[in-house]
Amino acid sequence: MTTDIDHLRTDLLSAIADADTLDAVETVRVAALGKAGTITALLKTLGGMTPDERQATGPRIHGLREAVTAALGERKAGLERAALDARLASETLDMTLPVDLAATGGVHPVSQVMDELAEIFVDLGFAVATGPEIEDDWHNFTALNIPETHPARAMHDTFYVERTGARTDGAAQAASDGGGFATDASERMVLRTHTSPVQIRAMKAAGGNQPVRIIAPGRTYRSDSDATHTPMFHQVEGLVIDKGITLGHLKWTLETFLKAFFERDDIVLRLRPSYFPFTEPSAEVDVGFSVVNGKRVIGGSEGWMEVLGSGMVHRSVIAAGGYDPDEWQGFAFGCGIDRLAMLKYGMDDLRAFFDGDLRWLKHYGFAALDVPTLSGGVGA
Repeated sequence: MTTDIDHLRTDLLSAIADADTLDAVETVRVAALGKAGTITALLKTLGGMTPDERQATGPRIHGLREAVTAALGERKAGLERAALDARLASETLDMTLPVDLAATGGVHPVSQVMDELAEIFVDLGFAVATGPEIEDDWHNFTALNIPETHPARAMHDTFYVERTGARTDGAAQAASDGGGFATDASERMVLRTHTSPVQIRAMKAAGGNQPVRIIAPGRTYRSDSDATHTPMFHQVEGLVIDKGITLGHLKWTLETFLKAFFERDDIVLRLRPSYFPFTEPSAEVDVGFSVVNGKRVIGGSEGWMEVLGSGMVHRSVIAAGGYDPDEWQGFAFGCGIDRLAMLKYGMDDLRAFFDGDLRWLKHYGFAALDVPTLSGGVGA
């Protein structure tokens, strides 16, 4: 038996060394270690041996299997390396040949600014919240203290949505009376005119007993179109609800945000008294600008430019969100994301944002890997 095992080892190792292709190596492996292989047959004889025979012969058979397995692995690896070397030597690429590259995509300035806003406000401890773009009248108007007679509710300012499919009994009757549109304010649906309804939804979700710090970026819709207005545009709202909130907290937050966004330390703010139904007191926020080469550049104080609206959250809005206005206070602010992009990146016409002109996107767009970070610069 010992002589047979030694002869088998010599024959198998020689066959492996002579194998000059991967297929030949595989043939040797199957002949030796396959189900009907010679080594496999030897292993099966161990069960019929006496303990003394098994102790003497078993290690030699197992040693044969390990030696053949190792030799097969080495030979296979050597042949694969040789094949790769030959392929690398034969394959060449002529770098001087002209290449007609397909048009490459880019990140739209609005998407870039949304990422920048999220980066800044998350660093300030805010969460990013979202809500439906088709809103009910209550969330879009009533809960935000916007009265029935407010001009914003007029058809020439707001897109009302025709109800289809299943309705409540009240909505069905209202639709039948109003030609498909609900006439009862509680039943009407609109394309949201601002992202402020997300504030109400966030307060409701918080249960009226814990602080809220969110920004709500997203699409909004109004019936308007010119060089600085489009029927669909992008807006970001901010909301803080907590105890002991003051107008000073609002001013510091806006100043910190604008300095980070425009990446300038010479940002100067001016708050002017204003009126919004959902805040009291309300303030328009102006930022100082300088004139460089005939263009307005944010920073300095040669003039003032309105950038956003803000104020302390109205008691009625706090109550609509499920909070006790005698115990909780808050501030809110909102601005157009498209307008922020125009101011930061020097665009003159808002309509070009939505024209789908690849030449415009190549000029104003961003590369896919231009990820904004506060450490690397949000305008990177």
